[in-house]
Amino acid sequence: MNAAGLITRRRATAMLVLCFTLAIHAAGSAEVYPSKPVRMMTATTIGSGPDVVARLLGTRLAEIWGQQIVVDNRAGASGLIGAELAAKAAPDGYTLWMATMTQLISTTLFQKYMMTRDFDAVGLVASTPFVISVSSTLPVKSIAEFVAYAKARPGQVMYGSGGQGSTPHLCMELFQALAGIKLEHVPYKGSVIALTDMMGGQMHATCAAAPAMPPFLQSGKVRALGVTTREPTALAPGLAPVADDVPGYELVGWYGVLAPRGTPKEIIARINAGLAEALRSPDIQARLLTVGAEAAHSSAATFTAFLQKETARWTRVLHDANIHPPE
Repeated sequence: MNAAGLITRRRATAMLVLCFTLAIHAAGSAEVYPSKPVRMMTATTIGSGPDVVARLLGTRLAEIWGQQIVVDNRAGASGLIGAELAAKAAPDGYTLWMATMTQLISTTLFQKYMMTRDFDAVGLVASTPFVISVSSTLPVKSIAEFVAYAKARPGQVMYGSGGQGSTPHLCMELFQALAGIKLEHVPYKGSVIALTDMMGGQMHATCAAAPAMPPFLQSGKVRALGVTTREPTALAPGLAPVADDVPGYELVGWYGVLAPRGTPKEIIARINAGLAEALRSPDIQARLLTVGAEAAHSSAATFTAFLQKETARWTRVLHDANIHPPE
């Protein structure tokens, strides 16, 4: 063999050794993950639903993995601040995002840091229902009566939301579209403020997460009409689904874990397995219920398909309702 052939052969051998070494290293990295603390980001404030869910699961994951889970709250700009930081983090499994339907809607509205484009789905972890309610000053006690009342007064019935493009906003836009009614939207800086105005009779209706409802319902000044899930749920006891009177209506709030796009599949599988183990814990399931959420684990593939379906659905709602990002 001449010198050129020998050099070529040695280069090929070296390349094979390098590839084999890298493969072993990659496999080893997945096996030992996590080998340091993991950051679990939320795009909301401390004490919010995503923060509480992240801390509950983080505590259990720390026990399972033997590594600290650090919850990092980055609220602001309709969730885009947290979304950007999570999307631009290294795709190594050490930065995760506890995302919600609210952030899916906001990132779809702004077309920035979208879940189906800039992230890899890890798994769904919990769901929560919303409730359509009215001020007790309105002479209605069911969804059917509310629809009839609004049809007789097009554009005169006002509903409050947590702001343009918020989940309560989209909840009511979908409702009026399917019910064939015309309501007047009044955006607030938060859903709780809208509920407070309903207690005073200044606002007619709203859609809010079920965990926020008890103190307002107990006042007797706010009346719950229907739950937004397709089936009755223990998280909104005694309430019939909105879909019983408005066919096709469904809205389910959810919590899910995402990782920056490009995170190795082996690491995503390991995180998903940790989430599954954590969610099997009766203690975690019970504690989630106390904050109005129900454990709901899924595979990464199932969550990916779910996000694609939800993105397409809310894109249509935003378009049909002519909802644009605030200027």
